[in-house]
Amino acid sequence: MNKLLKTLLLAACLLAPSPVVAGDIPGLGASEPIQFGTSYMLESKVLDERRRLNVLLPASYAEGDRRYPVLYLIDGGVKEDWFHIAGLVQLGELNGVTQEVILVGIEGTDRKRDLTSPSQDPLDVKELPTHGGADKFRHFLADELKPYIDKNFRTAPETGVIGESLAGLFILETFLRQPDLFTHYIAISPSLWWNKEALSYQAADLLKAQKPGTRSLHLAIGNEGGGMRGGLDRVMAALKANPPAGLTWDFQDMAGERHHSIYHPAALPALRAAFPGPNPIK
Repeated sequence: MNKLLKTLLLAACLLAPSPVVAGDIPGLGASEPIQFGTSYMLESKVLDERRRLNVLLPASYAEGDRRYPVLYLIDGGVKEDWFHIAGLVQLGELNGVTQEVILVGIEGTDRKRDLTSPSQDPLDVKELPTHGGADKFRHFLADELKPYIDKNFRTAPETGVIGESLAGLFILETFLRQPDLFTHYIAISPSLWWNKEALSYQAADLLKAQKPGTRSLHLAIGNEGGGMRGGLDRVMAALKANPPAGLTWDFQDMAGERHHSIYHPAALPALRAAFPGPNPIK
């Protein structure tokens, strides 16, 4: 880059308008930022990186020594799904439709790596070259994140995990391969097309291998074709044919929603089903 071009670029940066930021407004007094949760950094030896966690505590948390279930949110960064899921959790708590939970959002760094298992499909390998880290991410959840949350907050044994798209795929795979990791699994629009729908073809055998246990699975899909719908139909057929002892599960077929719009409307009834409160909607 020549000297003139560097000078022009620098001038453009200096002359560009600053981003509009809310601040003090005459007549309205000093401004204050709105707080919605607390952020922490966890050093992960398993992942060899720092991971940001966002935590929202129930309103009653400061009142005593009560312990609370924990809901883990995949893609839980403030630029991901934190705010709209945290809003549903808070609203359910306020009106008693869902029970009070500790919400833990796990901010993504490379979701294409963390949320997928190795694929044999050349197209997957080409489009997601960093893929294949799901087992390591489960190791992080089981051996680092959950113990960290249990150590630093008043947690109950009941736990849940929620996510959509690739996160939904990861959650459904976790339910099938490591069912004891959580109590409740909410997998919305899981990307079962991954690896030529391999997980859905393995579902029947994986379900047969599960030991009895009290847990729940909540599935949802919108107006989505291909491997999304076909894969989920295959998983549900396996669930109907041989449901593991102690499992309760449900399915929302939301034909009026698409992949980009289903998460929020599907999460609301799923949360109500997984964590029913004192005023459940029947």
